[in-house]
Amino acid sequence: MKKTLLSIGLASVMILGACGAAEEEATSGEGTAGEETPKLIMGTSADYKPFEFVDTAVSDDIIGYDIDLANLIADELGFEFEIRDMEFSGLVTALTNDQADFVISAMTPTEERQQNVDFTDVYYVAQDMIISLDDSGITTPEDLEGKKVGVQLGSIQQEYVDGLAEEMDVDVQTLNRIPELVQDLINGRFDAIVIENIVAEGYLAQNDELTGTVIEADEQKAGSAIALQKGSEWTDQFNEVLAELEASGKLEELEEKWLTEE
Repeated sequence: MKKTLLSIGLASVMILGACGAAEEEATSGEGTAGEETPKLIMGTSADYKPFEFVDTAVSDDIIGYDIDLANLIADELGFEFEIRDMEFSGLVTALTNDQADFVISAMTPTEERQQNVDFTDVYYVAQDMIISLDDSGITTPEDLEGKKVGVQLGSIQQEYVDGLAEEMDVDVQTLNRIPELVQDLINGRFDAIVIENIVAEGYLAQNDELTGTVIEADEQKAGSAIALQKGSEWTDQFNEVLAELEASGKLEELEEKWLTEE
């Protein structure tokens, strides 16, 4: 499931072609019937393992569930794309400013976002999790009373904690990147942070001093969808491919590859 200034970070380029003969066509810049292969810009925020991240021990390439999903869609629809790594809070702005054609970044189609961009159908459903130090005693949203809580700027988690702050004493703090949130929690700047449960599990596995609790409320079940420019000709086509991927079991295969602990 998270500005007024667009921060574009490292631009990682992945040029994709279809298989076999289509790869030769992409090399020449032409598709079937002599048509030029469409080239799109994909925006993402590569700090959200396992959905989009960089494994620096291996390479500087952005990898993850959402990247594989983009590859499958591009292969099916026959376009090439370039990935641009941005702050999450600037992704919607990138679409409205024509700096991206589509965004795949575990983004939830909130009502506010839908005023500015179009969304595909939801391709993955997750929940949020409260993360705190193991001895904090924080296990429920009510325990955040009087606490300093970190969230990713522009995220659905910020929206949720902002809502809590309207009902009780919560000091909401925002940062652009998830690793920064986790590090500041460990360093004592925050009493707790709220991030997506699948993303949180990776940090919990690496840090024994952290503990986490899933927020069980139904309204916290957040779906991830692909965002596109308003009126984009690609939205319906993306939806058709997503339906095919679900029916064929390929979405389930992506979940098993990226979201299931070994």
